[in-house]
Amino acid sequence: MYEAAQRSYRQTNYLSADPLKLVRMCYEGAIGSLKLSRDAYIARDYEAKGKALAKALDIIHELNSSLDMENGGEIAKNLRALYTYMTQALIEANLKKNLTVFDAVIRMLEELESAWQKIICERPGNVSRPTVQVMPKAAEMTVAGSRAWSV
Repeated sequence: MYEAAQRSYRQTNYLSADPLKLVRMCYEGAIGSLKLSRDAYIARDYEAKGKALAKALDIIHELNSSLDMENGGEIAKNLRALYTYMTQALIEANLKKNLTVFDAVIRMLEELESAWQKIICERPGNVSRPTVQVMPKAAEMTVAGSRAWSV
């Protein structure tokens, strides 16, 4: 019964959220799922690891497919490159059992989530579009054993 009420509450939250808050909620979901996947792998619970990783990848795919490439300019291009990189890196890391990549992607998502939170906080009363510096610290990064990427 409690689980059904919680699920209903979450669904109401998603359905009533404004677009900026919804993006932030997606980041939170992807981060949580990746952490759960990593922890399940360490605990050798491979079924839970697979389900959590699939959920994280689904969320990243949804973020990627919701980008407005026509009107999003440089930010949309940079985000598309990041989401594509994250997806490829996570799939490769899963095959190679490389949890350091999971941690690197979690950090990237946390930085993006933080940037969106800043936008949300600055938005009240501001009708102009805020500017976002995507991934300020991680604009160039090499994930252990993989290729370098740049945004």
